[in-house]
Amino acid sequence: MRWYLTTRARFGLALGCSSLASILLFVIGAISNHSFAFDYLIYNLSLAWIPLVLTLGIVRMLRTHVWSSWPTFILTLFWLGFLPNTFYMISDYIHLQQVAPSSLLYDVIMFSSFILNAFILGLVSLYTIHMELRKRMTLQGSWVMFTAIVLLTSYAIYLGRDLRWNTWDVLLNPASILFDVSDGLLHPASHSDMFSITFGFSLLIGSIYIAVWYALKTARQLKTSE
Repeated sequence: MRWYLTTRARFGLALGCSSLASILLFVIGAISNHSFAFDYLIYNLSLAWIPLVLTLGIVRMLRTHVWSSWPTFILTLFWLGFLPNTFYMISDYIHLQQVAPSSLLYDVIMFSSFILNAFILGLVSLYTIHMELRKRMTLQGSWVMFTAIVLLTSYAIYLGRDLRWNTWDVLLNPASILFDVSDGLLHPASHSDMFSITFGFSLLIGSIYIAVWYALKTARQLKTSE
């Protein structure tokens, strides 16, 4: 009996295997250095998987519900809250300054594995939601929504890295987050990093997404012309 996997299932399996490869690199490095100091990378990568799982839930729910229905809307809010965890891992590179020169190159490889996997998960999740938006909006409207999502995601990364808030704090400590957000908006001169980090991540995420977008579009056109 031959097992048959859909293209989507194969892609999911490939993503899973790639994440396991990151964990394997961590285990090898931890054993070699006798230190589990970077175990937070596994936790961060686990958080990066949540938006993709929520995306699949949103797509399934949209088959029977409109996007403005409460179940779909709430699930989308959770997705928006967890999406920054995917691209946030890029900022984990700053921890490489703690690494001894003797193991720096290996740790760069390990960090890159975790970061690239998280980034890909974010792109896949973002692309899937963008496709759903295009089915329900004009082309221009879907790109406006995409831009808004990227800006919010980039700002959330700033809140996470510079102000040390995380996704769970939205539920556990919303008043303090609201205070920091309002303080940054009311006194922007005191939070100069807010603009540079938000703009920087927006440009990074947006430019790579558009490059991947046109790469996929070109691949589809070439397949059609064959």
